[in-house]
Amino acid sequence: MQRLPTLLAAGLMSVSLIGSAAAQENTIQWKVLGQPLATGKIQSQKEQPFFENFAERTGLPIEINYQPVDTTGIKDTEQLRIMKAGLFDLVSLRMSPNSRDAPVLTGLDLVGLNPDYATARTVTDAYLPVLDEQLQESFDVKLLGAWPFGPQILFCDAPVSSFSDIEGLKVRVYDQNLAKFVESVGATAVPMSFPEVHQSLSLGAVDCAITGPSSANSAGWPEVTTHQLTLGMGSAMNGYAISLKAWNQLDSNQQETLQAAFNELNDEIWEYSESLYNDALNCNSGQQPCETGTEYDLVNVEPTEADLAQVREALLNISLPTWADICDQANPDCSANWEANVGPVIGLE
Repeated sequence: MQRLPTLLAAGLMSVSLIGSAAAQENTIQWKVLGQPLATGKIQSQKEQPFFENFAERTGLPIEINYQPVDTTGIKDTEQLRIMKAGLFDLVSLRMSPNSRDAPVLTGLDLVGLNPDYATARTVTDAYLPVLDEQLQESFDVKLLGAWPFGPQILFCDAPVSSFSDIEGLKVRVYDQNLAKFVESVGATAVPMSFPEVHQSLSLGAVDCAITGPSSANSAGWPEVTTHQLTLGMGSAMNGYAISLKAWNQLDSNQQETLQAAFNELNDEIWEYSESLYNDALNCNSGQQPCETGTEYDLVNVEPTEADLAQVREALLNISLPTWADICDQANPDCSANWEANVGPVIGLE
C-alpha cells in the first residue's frame, strides 16, 4: 500500500509517454518550398507566418518544414518537377517560371489579360479549375488557390518616357509570353529568375526589368535603376500546389479543413497585395504615403494612351495566339478550354 502512489505515478507516466509517442507517430511531416525571400513582404508577412504556425492555423496534425526557394539552391523553374519527384509536399508555385513545363499556367496571366486586380480575380476564379485538372493529370499535384503579386511594370536604368523607348534595350522577362510582347517593340528579351536581376541591372547585363513595384522595392531594384513606367503588363500570378500523395494522406474532413485554410490565406494575400502595390509605387518614386517599403527617388512615368492601347491589343494580337500555339502542342484542348472558361468573363466571344 505504501508503494501504491509511486506505482500509480509510474503507470500514469507510462500512459502519457505512450500517448505522446502515438501522437508523434500520427503527426504528418511535410516539406514546403516557399517564395523567394527576395520577393519581399508577401513572403515575409503572409506566407512564412502561415506555414510557421500551420498546426495552430489549420488544427491539422501536420508539422511543416518551410524553406524559401532561394535558400535551397533549387531554381524556381523546377518546382513542378521536384514535386513530381517527391522532394517537396507543398510548394508556393511561381506560375510563369514553371510555364515551360506546364504551358497551361501562362493562360492565367497572358499579357493584356489582367489590367487590374478585379479583372485578375475574375479570371482566376474562372480558370483555376482548368489548371487544377491539368496539373493533377500531368504532375500529380493539386492547386489550393492562386494570388497575384500585382501589376507588373517596367524598371529601367535608362531614360524612358513610353514603352516604345525600350527599343534596342535588353529587358528581363519571366516568361515567353512577355518576351514576345517586349520583342514586338524592338527590345531584346532576356529570361532571368528574380534573384539574379539586381546584379544583372547593376552590371549592365540588362537595361530594364519587369516585376511588381513592391517586389522591386524589397529587392533593391531602385538602387540600380532610374525610371519606373507604371504600365501593367501582367499580374505575376502565383499559387499553392500540393502533391496528390500528400493530399491523399488526409481524410475528406481534413482535406476540407486544409482547403478552407488556404482559401483564407489566398484572400488575405489578394487584399494585402493591392495595398502593397499602391504604397510601393509611392515609395519607389519618393512620394507619400510610403509606409511599407524603402523610399527611393525613381522618376515615375505614367503610361501614354498609346502604351495602354498596345497592352490591350497585345492580348488578341500577340499573347493569346502565341500561347495557344505552344499550349495546344502540349494539350490539344488547351486553348479551347481557355476560351470556354475565360473568354466569357472578359467579354471575348
